[in-house]
Amino acid sequence: MHALTGRAATALTRPDLPWAARWQELAAVVAGLSELVLAGRGARVVAQELAELLVDAVPRHRPHRARLTELVDRVVDLHAVACADDPAAPEELARWLLHLQTGFAEPPEVRLAPYAAALGAEGLERYRSWVVERFERLPVIGFGRTGRYDRERWALLRVVEELAEHTGDVDLQVLVLTRDLSSGWHYLRVATVLRDAGRSEEAVEWVERGVVATRGRGSAGPLVDLGVDECLRVGWAERAVGLRLRVLLEHPTAGAWHRLRVLAAGTVGWPGVRERAVAALARDGDLPEWVSEQVPEPGR
Repeated sequence: MHALTGRAATALTRPDLPWAARWQELAAVVAGLSELVLAGRGARVVAQELAELLVDAVPRHRPHRARLTELVDRVVDLHAVACADDPAAPEELARWLLHLQTGFAEPPEVRLAPYAAALGAEGLERYRSWVVERFERLPVIGFGRTGRYDRERWALLRVVEELAEHTGDVDLQVLVLTRDLSSGWHYLRVATVLRDAGRSEEAVEWVERGVVATRGRGSAGPLVDLGVDECLRVGWAERAVGLRLRVLLEHPTAGAWHRLRVLAAGTVGWPGVRERAVAALARDGDLPEWVSEQVPEPGR
């Protein structure tokens, strides 16, 4: 253990000293680390030791949590600078960054941008591989269920979100969102990300899954609106009509009937779609009174 780390450990374990004195010592230690980084003398390893020591201390000194967290952030920033001058092996750095963010009760939020050069393509790929492997093991929160967000889930969620933002990787964004499918709004968020990325086929597939999960209720409305708009944009009129028809059959209402009728009349033709809809509705008993022959003008 480096002398700076030893001083910090002593300050953290001296309840006989007033907090002001202990805080002054901790601040002095971090200032010493800054000088070490500027001098370029083995600062990276010391920063790692000090970061782990402070992160571990945060939950044990809850009244001073905010100020200790500030120190942690400062030490992590200094560690990133030290890595630029004295880089670790990319795999070693990737492993440590993941450990720091997932191996403690209250881990810090680490930005990857300052570490980009030190990680390089090799380290970032290894980091991504480990993160995804662990995150994919988390259970999916199914529709209508309340998920259990324990410490590991929260920590990994933050890590993947930061990685997705840093890389701009749509697959990582989708991975995050599809681990919680407890409501139709979650399906909508997945479909929106995929649509915005130009991945129309996948976006509409998630709309279709959401309609089945919600059984045409609640957030199925905006979900299907997105799917229909995207289908029409890329020229999939039949598929757009199929979405409206599925919502009607999942949850038959006058509003769903009207929206199906308007869409079909303006695209593929209403008579054939009406016949299919009536046949399907009739299998469940008497036809609702809102089933009519009226065909609106396209676009109405």
